[in-house]
Amino acid sequence: METTATASINLRYEDIEPGTQFESATHTVTPADIEAFADVTRDHHPLHVDATYAKSRGFPAVIAHGLYGLSLMEGLKSELKLYEETSVASLGWDGVRFKAPVVAGDRLRVRFRFVEKRPTRNPARGVVIEALDLINQRDEVVTEARHTSLILTRQPDRASSMPDAT
Repeated sequence: METTATASINLRYEDIEPGTQFESATHTVTPADIEAFADVTRDHHPLHVDATYAKSRGFPAVIAHGLYGLSLMEGLKSELKLYEETSVASLGWDGVRFKAPVVAGDRLRVRFRFVEKRPTRNPARGVVIEALDLINQRDEVVTEARHTSLILTRQPDRASSMPDAT
């Protein structure tokens, strides 16, 4: 059974309960967001920068890059500060699907739930798998994905407990 939880800060591996669900605040996409992402990534495909071209392909206006949506998913999730000081690394994204276009004016939020966890060979770290949906103001899923994170356990972290080399 899935539950909805209020975000705790600095979750550790032992705190993760598969089925626990979180939802982020919303972010309204602006034309400047889309332009900035095009500039940073050097992806100036006409779908993202030319309204006439985008409309000729059946879109209402320029559309945000799919990877913008994926990046925004991570950013909105990060604002919850679930792993603010307990995250070790992102191990990757799987099953990414861009299900609907994102345009300026869309109000997006992330809903995600923990689906799996497993220990690692290092007792100070564990793997957590999350299922994420990026949802617009019409409650449509525009992007879906699974994300794998490496986070600290309650065991001492060998790397941080080693004496300084000075």
